[in-house]
Amino acid sequence: MPKPVKQPAEAVETVEFPAAPVFTERPAWTAIGEGWRHLHGSVGGAGVSFEWHDFKTHKEFDWGRSFHPGSVEVCLNLTGHGRVACNGHEVAFAPLTVGFYRRGDQPLRALRQAEQRHQFLTVEMSFDFLRRHLGDFAPSLHPLVKEVVAGQSETSAVVTPTRLTSRQQQLLASLREAPVLAAAQKLWYQTKALELAAELFFLAPGERELFCQRQQRLSAERVDKVVALLREDLENPPSLEDIGRAVGCSPFHLSRTFSAATGMTIPQYLRQLRMERAAELLRSGKFNVTEAALEVGYASLSHFSQAFHETFGCCPGLYPLRTPTQKTSLK
Repeated sequence: MPKPVKQPAEAVETVEFPAAPVFTERPAWTAIGEGWRHLHGSVGGAGVSFEWHDFKTHKEFDWGRSFHPGSVEVCLNLTGHGRVACNGHEVAFAPLTVGFYRRGDQPLRALRQAEQRHQFLTVEMSFDFLRRHLGDFAPSLHPLVKEVVAGQSETSAVVTPTRLTSRQQQLLASLREAPVLAAAQKLWYQTKALELAAELFFLAPGERELFCQRQQRLSAERVDKVVALLREDLENPPSLEDIGRAVGCSPFHLSRTFSAATGMTIPQYLRQLRMERAAELLRSGKFNVTEAALEVGYASLSHFSQAFHETFGCCPGLYPLRTPTQKTSLK
């Protein structure tokens, strides 16, 4: 019997995919030059990195491009104003504040104001670093860190900064120049990272229970402040951007918070306040319709009349019939 002829194996084409680029923040600081100084470690290697910043720019600086994906960064802010925003929520870093934020699956928007001197130290900790060292403490952690450690969420997020204590300022100063031999610096810096984590990432039992309530209280306080700002000058109300800066959050997040609390958008609420004020003026008998319209910021009498009618169900010229001016006109 003839032996079967062995067919040559078909060549298998090997497709090589390019390796994912390794993230580096150096390009983000190119314009800053010596104003950015790497102190120790790396997020991709040791899982923790320390950096010092001291610079001034003549235009707004995009600071968010330096945040490593898959990390939580602590910012100890000495001087200068900055802000970090994500998903409509924005927080402000004023001088002498400390806070942290999570860079997950989407970039964070972070800007430093122009014409200011910015001095701040950052400590970035990778998600793996946090899981290795804080895994046993998940129930006691701040939600932003707990979600990472417990594997519940790796989305980007920010929290509101707090005042920088005198002890934290002393820690910041020591981090800039490690007071140990070079051979011991890796251990010393890792210890300091965990010290910061222990101080900033944990919540007391009462705080854990009341976290959602505290968020609700903060939202209510913001809404009250918005209403107060609108009442201050109905004729020339502040813009949504100005209001957002005044209450410390982005216009988008503020609009959502305000609508959820009042059932109206900020422009709708402003119109309501204007109409109520106009009604007061008309009831006083000291203002006619045109004067009342101008007093609350309406240059168009027709637009004012339409808004007034939609609010009170009658045109302003007939509201109210018992005012002295209108009683005279009806005789």
